[in-house]
Amino acid sequence: MTTPERSRSLASEAEHEPVLAAEVVSFLAPRPDGVYVDATIGLGGHTAALLDAGAGRVIGIDRDALALDRARSRLAGHGDRVAFVHADYRDVAEVLARMGQASVNGVLADFGVSSLQLDDAGRGFSFRQEGPLDMRMDPSRGAALKDRLAGVEEDALATVIRTYGEERQARRVARAIVRAQTHGALTSTTALAAVIRRAVGSRTWQRIDPATRTFQALRIWVNDELAGVEAFLPAAVAALVPGGRLATIAFHSLEDRAVKHTFRRWAAEGAVTLVTRRPVVPGDAEQARNARSRSAKLRVVEKVA
Repeated sequence: MTTPERSRSLASEAEHEPVLAAEVVSFLAPRPDGVYVDATIGLGGHTAALLDAGAGRVIGIDRDALALDRARSRLAGHGDRVAFVHADYRDVAEVLARMGQASVNGVLADFGVSSLQLDDAGRGFSFRQEGPLDMRMDPSRGAALKDRLAGVEEDALATVIRTYGEERQARRVARAIVRAQTHGALTSTTALAAVIRRAVGSRTWQRIDPATRTFQALRIWVNDELAGVEAFLPAAVAALVPGGRLATIAFHSLEDRAVKHTFRRWAAEGAVTLVTRRPVVPGDAEQARNARSRSAKLRVVEKVA
């Protein structure tokens, strides 16, 4: 399991190092006549690496319009070799259909919250900074966390926290959140974190912040992340040419488990071959440079003709 404080790629906008970039380039093996999809373009680090390695064209998708604008600025020098699309990665089939792109040579998805989102207190992802109860990766769609928590039942919330956060004290945390919500005490991310910490107690404080697991669970809930992964994977493979590859980077066990089981089932059915039988993880040097990379797991499959 990872945490909302260890996210999908970026140390900072000025010091942008996409996770496992060299490995992604090696596995996707970009060609000048090839078209590739970066389904979670973020600030454009992986796309830049693919273009620099010779990819003919990259279609960059992101549901965060701000991230897309930053990527567009960063990659301006590549001209029409990169296209930018504001959309959810799970809608990759519809995006390609609108563009008249029948198939592609490779697809990459870097799941989870980006550092651009995490480091912006106004987005409400971090329990370390004062911010609104939002957590939407696309602020133009869906209900913010504040609205989701309004009127939520304790049983339903406990299930969310237990399932998506693997929090053993899920019932106590849910009860405390509902009580705080009823009394109007959930005014910010730091207020929510304080409620969670009191409910969990201090036993896990030396290892991880007690708010960690619940914040992860709430973020997954708000953004329907696991359903997104499950919808994206078959759409991505369907978009590949025979011999094309799908690479995914997951940052917590729930996403990685979904990818692993899906890839293994497809391999057993003969639809893909497993390029990585075990997940590829960052080396010691990369982890030392970028602490948020520590929980990253890269898996790759190749579409069978």
